[in-house]
Amino acid sequence: MRLAIVGSGPAGLSAAGRAAQLGMSHVLIEKTAHLSDTIYKYQKGKHVMATPATLVLRSDLAFDAGKREAILGIWDDQAAGLAIHVRYNAEVTAIEGEEGAFTLKLKGGGTIVAEAVILAIGTQGNPNRLRCPGADMPHIQYQLDDPTEYIDEHITVIGSGDAGIENALGLAADPAQGNIVTILNRSADFARAKKANVELLQEAGAAGRIIVRTETSPAEVRAGELVLDTRDGQETIPCDRIIARTGSAPPRAFVEACGIAFTSPEREAFPVLSPVFETTRPGIHVIGALAGYPLIKHCMNQGYDVVEFLNGNTTLKPADEPILAEKFAPLPGNRSVEEWLDLFGSRIEIFKELSPLQLRELMLDSRVKSFTKGQAVFERNAPGSSLFAIANGSVLVEVDKDDPGKVVPIAEGSIFGEVGLISGRRRGATIRAAEDLIVVELSRTAALKLIATAPPAARAVNRIAIERQLLQIFGSGLTTEDVAELVDGATVEEKRAGAVVLKEGDEGNDIYIVRRGSMIVERNIAGKEVFLSYLPAGSYVGEMAVIDGSRRSATVRAAIRSEVIRLPGDAFVRLLDRKPELKRKTLGAMEKRREVNDFIEGRKENFSSVVDMYSQTAQFLVDNGIGEATDVLLIDETLCVGCDNCERACADSHDGLSRLDREAGTTYAHLHVPTSCRHCEHPHCMADCPPNAIRRGVDGEVFIDDTCIGCGNCQRNCPYGVIRMDSVPPKKPSLLSWLFLGKGPGPGEPPKLWRKKHAEGVESPKRAIKCDMCAGIEGGPSCVRACPTGAAIRVSPEGFLTVTRLGEDA
Repeated sequence: MRLAIVGSGPAGLSAAGRAAQLGMSHVLIEKTAHLSDTIYKYQKGKHVMATPATLVLRSDLAFDAGKREAILGIWDDQAAGLAIHVRYNAEVTAIEGEEGAFTLKLKGGGTIVAEAVILAIGTQGNPNRLRCPGADMPHIQYQLDDPTEYIDEHITVIGSGDAGIENALGLAADPAQGNIVTILNRSADFARAKKANVELLQEAGAAGRIIVRTETSPAEVRAGELVLDTRDGQETIPCDRIIARTGSAPPRAFVEACGIAFTSPEREAFPVLSPVFETTRPGIHVIGALAGYPLIKHCMNQGYDVVEFLNGNTTLKPADEPILAEKFAPLPGNRSVEEWLDLFGSRIEIFKELSPLQLRELMLDSRVKSFTKGQAVFERNAPGSSLFAIANGSVLVEVDKDDPGKVVPIAEGSIFGEVGLISGRRRGATIRAAEDLIVVELSRTAALKLIATAPPAARAVNRIAIERQLLQIFGSGLTTEDVAELVDGATVEEKRAGAVVLKEGDEGNDIYIVRRGSMIVERNIAGKEVFLSYLPAGSYVGEMAVIDGSRRSATVRAAIRSEVIRLPGDAFVRLLDRKPELKRKTLGAMEKRREVNDFIEGRKENFSSVVDMYSQTAQFLVDNGIGEATDVLLIDETLCVGCDNCERACADSHDGLSRLDREAGTTYAHLHVPTSCRHCEHPHCMADCPPNAIRRGVDGEVFIDDTCIGCGNCQRNCPYGVIRMDSVPPKKPSLLSWLFLGKGPGPGEPPKLWRKKHAEGVESPKRAIKCDMCAGIEGGPSCVRACPTGAAIRVSPEGFLTVTRLGEDA
């Protein structure tokens, strides 16, 4: 036998079809009683996509977008027509021998001898299991065959990839079934899923057919209910059934037993492959999902190509070759596609452990650019959330907006733009080519997918981001070499809302940087927790106990769902010993914290009121999400006279559409928090904005530009109800147009009122409306400027605590 093809999914079936067409002796080995178990196990009625649309299909079997049942029927007919030799109900348990004489052992006895082996077994049979208390409960399933089987159930789908989204959509397709369907995504982005699926999910969420919960993960599975870890703490929801679609991993034990090496030790890693799909064991080739290519069209092309290679076709290029050749053509150097891919893969750190196949797929979703020395890649404050990787040359970062001569170099192989990728902020600095430069620009979607699916890339991005955050926080002229030991020992930990990071009285061995979210610092006095301070993202804590060897002087807990970077304390102490300036700054910060402790100690005579005030302040922060804000509008109710000048001024500054509701919102002590945007550190509204219309301005303001299409995703994603959809008001005409042509609205006539008066029944396009902190308006926020009594103020969360404390002291 010339070829033994293991697995009859799209890749294996296509390989067998090519072998049959070429007259090569072959056998297609399938452990089930039907072809293509991968597609067979899709839920009934599933619409199968044929992406990417630009990629030409190479296969002797047809494939186009359509229903699961129709595709399976076509393949059955074509397999019979091609006379593919299939052996059903045959499971390979071992592969022995060598190239030219392999022996495949089958479960239950029997063997197959072949000169070459093609493994197309996929990863579907090895799903990632839930890892939380109750993960062995009987109502958890990892496969959905028929969504119409379930009636009147609370069903939770866990998983943000295509399979999870498609399962949720199928379960919610028929309202008559009465299912309440919830889908959980631990992050804010659906990075693993196809754009079309994400859009369908968003539509279903907007229509109320599916409850879409982002930044949420399972904490505990119980009978009839599910405990969730959410951004603001734990929550319990009814749950009769869980469909867990959290991905799958290669059947590593079997593959390694065949003598095949993997790219890394991670569970999600893929086999090491040559450009012709050959593994580290000569004669055994791997294609399809097991090679890291999950898309059907890619898999079928690989099946065709690998048989052509084995048949002696040495000139065949991959089907994506013309696309990549066109993409690389403008680059200097006159290299071939293979040479460019080799250069990118060998030089760029985040690509180094990707297989050539994975790299090709990534390049299809990326752009490549060249710049001459001195040319700007992007300017300070420019919008952008893409990630750049340096393939050739280096760049200079202009760290001081007032002095372009102050620069920091970033070398070949590294990345930049990660701040915009992670936070959505505008570009924080101008970056120029230090020499002739070639970069790969990954779109936000492509970068997030790479990080989510390639552990080595995630580690590289994470290391670089940690290194740069340390340099930014500690300053003092530190270099990457200075913080290398800290970076090597750093770990990133996720903390749910309310989780304790440091506990008062414990020994202190490590330091923590608040990477995302915020922390509340408390101290126990006579059995009660006294609020001390608030720590926003970018702060660090824990150094006091590390430096002076004392126990933790306070408890630090997450105000909202947060991420912290844990740094080894002994490495930090050694850094301080080497850097006197950093040590001086750190000791100064410690002294300020001791002053806060002394303030509390000095108020013991009024202990009860002090405890109540600070405990209530901390709880208010947690309950109302102010801990993730960067700018909060407050109204001092002891000064407010209810004139509504703030609302009117806001409307006058924004075409008659006010961005705030003074009377709505919550109140703590003498301070009222009206319904107005808080400009979160990591804005929820930015997630799933199709035109990328939501951006962050130079002063930290989150605003929506004119590319808004009115989809309403931001309104649904905002947990604070500060975004609304409203009709776009007409622009005010010139005075002459209003006076002589009757065009309106005119002077003193708010556009919204004019529209109601003159355009009743006329459907106007809608767009998202929210506070933009009066960006571009001289003098700052108009609501604050218009307040006659000084009752309206805008502060950061730290300032909120100060204002609250002063008010109580008064």
